[in-house]
Amino acid sequence: MNISFSADLPDTGFILIPVLKDHLDSKILKDVDARTDGAVMRAARVAEFTGKPGEALTVPAPQGLADAIIVLLGLGDASDLTAKDAHGLGGKAAAQVIGKTTTAALLIDGLEIGGLKGEALAVAAGTGALLRNYDFDLYRKKTAKKDKKVLSSFAIIGSGLEKASEKMDAEKAVVEGVFFARDLVTEPPNVLHPESYAERCRELEKLGVKVTILDEADMAKLGMNTLLGVGQGSTKGSRLAVMEWKGGGDEAPLAFIGKGVTFDTGGISLKPGDGMWDMKFDMGGSAAVVGAMMALAGRKAKANVVGLVGLVENMPDGDAQRPADVVTSMSGQTVEVLNTDAEGRLVLADVLTYAQKFHKPRAMVDLATLTGAIIISLAHEYGGLFTKDDAFAESLLSSAKTAGEELWRMPLGKAHDEMIKSDIADMKNIGGREGGSSSAAAFLARFVEDDIPWAHLDIAGTAWATKDADVWPKGATGYGVRLLDQFVRDGYEG
Repeated sequence: MNISFSADLPDTGFILIPVLKDHLDSKILKDVDARTDGAVMRAARVAEFTGKPGEALTVPAPQGLADAIIVLLGLGDASDLTAKDAHGLGGKAAAQVIGKTTTAALLIDGLEIGGLKGEALAVAAGTGALLRNYDFDLYRKKTAKKDKKVLSSFAIIGSGLEKASEKMDAEKAVVEGVFFARDLVTEPPNVLHPESYAERCRELEKLGVKVTILDEADMAKLGMNTLLGVGQGSTKGSRLAVMEWKGGGDEAPLAFIGKGVTFDTGGISLKPGDGMWDMKFDMGGSAAVVGAMMALAGRKAKANVVGLVGLVENMPDGDAQRPADVVTSMSGQTVEVLNTDAEGRLVLADVLTYAQKFHKPRAMVDLATLTGAIIISLAHEYGGLFTKDDAFAESLLSSAKTAGEELWRMPLGKAHDEMIKSDIADMKNIGGREGGSSSAAAFLARFVEDDIPWAHLDIAGTAWATKDADVWPKGATGYGVRLLDQFVRDGYEG
């Protein structure tokens, strides 16, 4: 979709006007109302439109703009709005017209949302509109396509937006990364399995990313047995994809690490059949990493970043890992596997070790759809943030807020580490139902060297949505891509 910026009010098509609660005297609304000889305000009075959040009023073909359709969008109280709502504005506007038209215009002149106004608001709204305009329709062949149109052009109208197009280019690269992540998560597991996923990662080479793929033989030589153990019941070979973007000179890289379980049956600890189809998105953490690497390369980020994703399929089979097996990780630590459905942490353990041994990162962030417990704690509103480093936590929380992909810090302490003590090995892979997300994070912490800033993001509740939201249609959200990109912008670009 093309995003354009202009100071001129169009006189045809859909014209979307955001309205703060009880602010029907805004300059935007007054200007349009004057063009329509008062028709817009008359309609607002008749409909008792006040600008409450989620409220919308359509005024078709008013006098003076007879070839236009005016849509008033209620935003709610200005004091309640954040930077997330600035992105949401563009998404809300796009959602109003998707399926009705292929072009639309959004008026923002004089508007401020979450401290953003002018060019900053215009770019945020444009980004939100792009994000909401996603559609995955690859597998509808003989049946009718979805009964909707996607937008082809979206104009943002306001004064002082001359440089907005220039700034929008970087955001478009980030959106491409989000869309790539969404595509990966949405693909069916018979199409996207570890072997084919690894080849999809190679698509980043055209952007200047160095991509290295390790197969099972390569990983076996390195002793990556916790990762390999998860995939040993599958006919699809496990893979490790390493993506390097070097835009920052000789400095040590920042490492992003993702769980890529392309389908999770639970293995021998088999999940219930009802709802198991959702487990194609158990690779959402890896998709966020791959999408972020695409975004960083696409906008030519001035930073060194390495993305590493462990790709496995967790299947029950005569060769599958058993509950009570003990495996030796790449770090040399041993793990008693009591539940084969707690597999993501086993994958990440070896990838964390690999990242530290071969890339000597200045800091690490891992992302994973790791536990159902995080959904019980945070629902689908936040990703869970686990780290022992307060400063690192604050920097991630700040970037997440700016990006509109928010995190909530969760506890990670000595008590959670005690939960994973094993009677016969260095640790066990589950700590019980209580504090399950924290004990999972404590497991990962055992594979991180003490002097490296590290954080674990549990995104089980945010990688997939069962209903539409401001900046995504229901389905894969691509959560994590914008967060990671913002984190690089805030602290790692020269």
